[in-house]
Amino acid sequence: MITHHPAARLWLLSTPGTSYAFQLDAGDVPRHVHWGRPLTLEQAVAVAADLPAEDPGGDDPGGEEYGVEGGLRFGVPSLTVRFGDGVRGFAWRFVTHTVEEGLLTLSFTDRVRSLGLDLHYRIRDGHDQIERWAVLTAGEPVDVLRCDSAAWTLPARDDYRVSHVVGQWGRECQLRRDRVPVGETVFTSRLGITGPHAGPWLMLDAHDAAEEHGEVWSAALAWSGSRRITLRRDPYGRASWTGGFGHEGLVWKLGTGERLETPVFTGLYAPDGFGGTSRRWHAYVERQVLPARPAERPLIFNSWEATEFDIDERQQRELAELAAGIGVEVFVVDDAWFGARTSDRAGLGDWWPSPERFPKGLGPLADHVRALGMGFGLWVEPEGVNPDSDLFRTHPDWILHQEGRSPTQRRHQHVLDFARRDVREWAVEWLVRTVTELDVAFLKWDMNRPFSEAGQPGSADPDRVWIEHTHGVYEVMDRLRAARPGLYLESCAGGGGRADLGVLARADQVWTSDNTDAVDRVAIQHGHGQLLPARTMGAWVTDSPHGFTARETSIRYRFHVSMAGAMGIGGDLGKWGEEDLAWARTLVGQYKRIRPVVHGGVQYRLEHDAVQYLTEDEVVVLRLQPSAPTRPLARTRLKALDPGARYRDEDTGTVHAGAVLLGHGLPPLLPFDRTSELVHLRKVPR
Repeated sequence: MITHHPAARLWLLSTPGTSYAFQLDAGDVPRHVHWGRPLTLEQAVAVAADLPAEDPGGDDPGGEEYGVEGGLRFGVPSLTVRFGDGVRGFAWRFVTHTVEEGLLTLSFTDRVRSLGLDLHYRIRDGHDQIERWAVLTAGEPVDVLRCDSAAWTLPARDDYRVSHVVGQWGRECQLRRDRVPVGETVFTSRLGITGPHAGPWLMLDAHDAAEEHGEVWSAALAWSGSRRITLRRDPYGRASWTGGFGHEGLVWKLGTGERLETPVFTGLYAPDGFGGTSRRWHAYVERQVLPARPAERPLIFNSWEATEFDIDERQQRELAELAAGIGVEVFVVDDAWFGARTSDRAGLGDWWPSPERFPKGLGPLADHVRALGMGFGLWVEPEGVNPDSDLFRTHPDWILHQEGRSPTQRRHQHVLDFARRDVREWAVEWLVRTVTELDVAFLKWDMNRPFSEAGQPGSADPDRVWIEHTHGVYEVMDRLRAARPGLYLESCAGGGGRADLGVLARADQVWTSDNTDAVDRVAIQHGHGQLLPARTMGAWVTDSPHGFTARETSIRYRFHVSMAGAMGIGGDLGKWGEEDLAWARTLVGQYKRIRPVVHGGVQYRLEHDAVQYLTEDEVVVLRLQPSAPTRPLARTRLKALDPGARYRDEDTGTVHAGAVLLGHGLPPLLPFDRTSELVHLRKVPR
């Protein structure tokens, strides 16, 4: 619900569990009032009346809903503009506000210059998130140096801690919790893609939050390109952050009548710790972000780790037969099915089946896969091109480049400019044709290349490519899904380099990491799950010893780790012995029984690397021990059960009392090497 107090010039956004309030001051500047536990409108007005009229130090007032340049403002601005005569800044003048179906829009203009700014706030039924974004409209030419989606202000606390994920290729989503220093801390990507080194979200607390208690404030940016989130703690103890697309050094030009709309930056307050924060984000992503479809993701086999670039039709048929034999639902042919692609040096961009490896095209293989009872899937990398390709030889101007600069190669490839209409039309044509002719059920969309020499020679606004490329990717994905509504789409960028709410409005899941070592995956999946639900997390079972780490793990452990997400199989099944294949059939059967709970239930993180999924009548617990304990582990206490109910173990038949599971937990695991356990409980009818 959105309410307005005209006399106080205050707006209150009320969600099921939170309130958010701000008001206009005498100079029409929107100032933050409250973000936290529920308040009435009268209480919010009283809080606003108690706020200090000026900054403790006499300058830099802080607490603005959207920081601008001008006056005694010395914090990081959300908006930085420069007019043709060199004048900078924005002087607020309120015009009007509108409220329509959960959307509040406040419209402002500059007091002197012809520049309009709309601030948008949207709430969704049943969710505590607040979606915010901004729209800038130019009535005269203006350079935009920064245009963030929103700024967020926290209540005063003695100290602050920030939770975020960091990483690199093969080690994505490593959760960090750090004290917020006085000054500015920038979380950014200048790659042109989301990037594996820092997630596009933050969580803040006052150093007093734990898994199930304490206040946590968080925000996630729905954007798959370069971005910048600047966290500030000022000398007076206040904390705030502002964020949006782009990065330092870019300039976007708006001509008269042009507008710039930012991506959505969604904020959340939760009073029940990091676990409560994650569960609220999971529910929001599942119901408001992901494409509408059943929760359960298909069990895929992907051929990459088994074959890499050395593939042919006979080999793929044999792998498909083995995959079908253990219960796989979709067989995905990865890289090297197209053009002259026998390594990463050639063929990227030539999206037709290799005549040497697939003499009659992919149709016979796809038909064979379907005859085995599986769907057919493909790997593609639409945004990349090798210089050694027919596409590049025909259209060398299609890549991101700058006049007079030599284009840099990485992985022997360049990035195609999806800001160009002709490039997007080319991509839509071959993608729709390919998935239609082959009846593709699952498409893995990879992107292995950060931007370099990003420009558009001859353009009056060359830096806009940093925005428009991402919009172009979204457009192609949207048109592809519209043409093939049943298609499952997986986002990949050299692993987990494109995992954000922007791409997940179009993709069903994310390839979490190229590192499929089960022990390493425990930490990667833990970080991924802070914001994103299990159904979005691609997780393969691969070989032992592992190809990256040479680590040996049991097949049960590898399967149990992968069952915590959208499980797939990625090992070389031709080298698996009969015992492993038999185990695989059994474990796949177990996974299919628990998948509705894992993908459709509520997730709780437990102690000792255990995770629990809960529906009304079923409980799934995966206990994972990534290193060899020297003694039995402690008992694993469960969460959110009915203490008066009884729960039957579906495998052993043992009946547990809910109160005992909550208070004392499951019996400890035995000290075997990298012990894991799957426990599937069903509530016993009263």
